[in-house]
Amino acid sequence: MRQYSADLTPPWKKPKPVPEVAADAGLVIEELSTGFCGAVIRCEKTAQGPTVTLEDRFGKHRVFPMEPRGFLLEGRPVTLVRPSQGAAPVRPSRTASGSVAVPGARARVARAGRIYVEGRHDAELVERVWGDDLRIEGVVVEYLEGIDDLPAIVAEFDPGPDARLGVLVDHLVPGSKESRIATQVTSAHALVVGHPYIDIWEAVKPASVGIPAWPHVPRGQDWKTGICHALGWPPHTGAAWQRILDSVHSYKDLEPPLLGRVEELIDFVTLP
Repeated sequence: MRQYSADLTPPWKKPKPVPEVAADAGLVIEELSTGFCGAVIRCEKTAQGPTVTLEDRFGKHRVFPMEPRGFLLEGRPVTLVRPSQGAAPVRPSRTASGSVAVPGARARVARAGRIYVEGRHDAELVERVWGDDLRIEGVVVEYLEGIDDLPAIVAEFDPGPDARLGVLVDHLVPGSKESRIATQVTSAHALVVGHPYIDIWEAVKPASVGIPAWPHVPRGQDWKTGICHALGWPPHTGAAWQRILDSVHSYKDLEPPLLGRVEELIDFVTLP
């Protein structure tokens, strides 16, 4: 007699098998149900079953059960399994911004949203520290050569839910010209933030540049030229900036007020 399987599910409705992947420390994966993406920190046995702890690029940890087909690796579903007993724990490598590095990750197609900064030096510093993060997130940074025309620029950009605009401003302190302009353009889809420094140069820690402190430049003098003169550097601001930029290797070389504002802008323009 012909034998029939007890499973009457049509073949096209049966889930296709997925590969099993060892949850080695440093592996970057995405949890399927929440979309949380991070690097594997550790695996543990619990009464409910094995779990994996992930760390995202901001250092946030979350624990997930290692369920079949529960994760995505490079966009494809996988089943995580515990690594071999001899595998040594490894901390994931970091980008210059301190976030978890994603080896071999391709740059994402650019978002409609943008981050604007005041000048070329600002853009180069942001690229130096956050470039890897911005490429993965698909965020383009452009510079404005000043913000006097910012209201018209924002109006032309026409920010919206799918095209948020973030702007980083130098010397954004109460009562300044910059603060007055910022209030004109800030909205639900356009965020203007700034640091307190006269110029982006000053956001680099003096110790990283090899100086005891940034000199005081009297009002009425060109700030960058005054800095070069006070430090005994040649009066060439382009060469001075290259010297400063070359001293920046990671977020540790920057002042916290700048770090916080750039991270805020990246979060804002990448909101789902």
